[in-house]
Amino acid sequence: MSRLTESLIELIRRTSAEIPGDVQSAILRGLEQEKEGTIAKSALEIIERNIELAKRKSQPICQDTGSILFYVDCPVDLNQVEFEQEARGAVKEATRLGYLRQNSVDSITGKNDGTNLGPGSPNLHFHQHASGDIAVRLVLKGGGCENVGTQFSLPNTPLKANRDLDGCRKVILETVHQAQGKGCGPGVLGVCIGGDRASGYEFSKREFLRKLDDLNPDPKLDELEQDILKTANELGIGPMGFGGKTTLLGVKIAAANRVPASYFVSVSYMCWAFRRNGATLAGNGEITDWLY
Repeated sequence: MSRLTESLIELIRRTSAEIPGDVQSAILRGLEQEKEGTIAKSALEIIERNIELAKRKSQPICQDTGSILFYVDCPVDLNQVEFEQEARGAVKEATRLGYLRQNSVDSITGKNDGTNLGPGSPNLHFHQHASGDIAVRLVLKGGGCENVGTQFSLPNTPLKANRDLDGCRKVILETVHQAQGKGCGPGVLGVCIGGDRASGYEFSKREFLRKLDDLNPDPKLDELEQDILKTANELGIGPMGFGGKTTLLGVKIAAANRVPASYFVSVSYMCWAFRRNGATLAGNGEITDWLY
């Protein structure tokens, strides 16, 4: 087994079993806000115990280890075909070891071959950069939270949402309202304003690579992120829809250019089991630093 494969297996293990520090801090803040004796507080206490147990036992935080999304920033001379082969091998071995559940099903036959390999699984996104380093980020996105993602085309007459940031605000909050705690809330929103139907969702999922406590470099989007987070947590939906003050843990918004005829707002939803990690790799595939 190559050093690169070993490193990718370890990345998968950590991502599956360990919540990032920024996400756990947000969950703990939510726990402090909820009233004693409420179902909301009990739900967050169970979540916190689940996080501790999964890390201690090095087992998946959730039985749905989700879609396997690799984001690879790489130098121009990286052989992407070979890297993808190594990644597929790492996914297969991580599944055998129990770091990933046997979770990928053929959409036509319904067959599950137990490897998590198939068209689109794993899903790799490569981005070349001038640096000689390889930075690999991994997101494991569960199906329950994927089910409550939405895409709106503005203007939206029923919501009185026009083609502006206020209209975007209305449809993003409508996504939270529609979910009603489904998708294993409290959740995190990744949003893209603009793009087309495909790129909008891709951009929205890339927002999950940001830390929850960072600030959007665009002041208008930063203001919108903070406003939606505050407003959503005042809706009373709460963890799992049980009521309370912790409906969302974070909101991250990007913008992409669009053609004049279209104005899409794409909203991806991430559950509380926010499995995201990343590592910098040396040329031989050895991990040199952890990114989260």
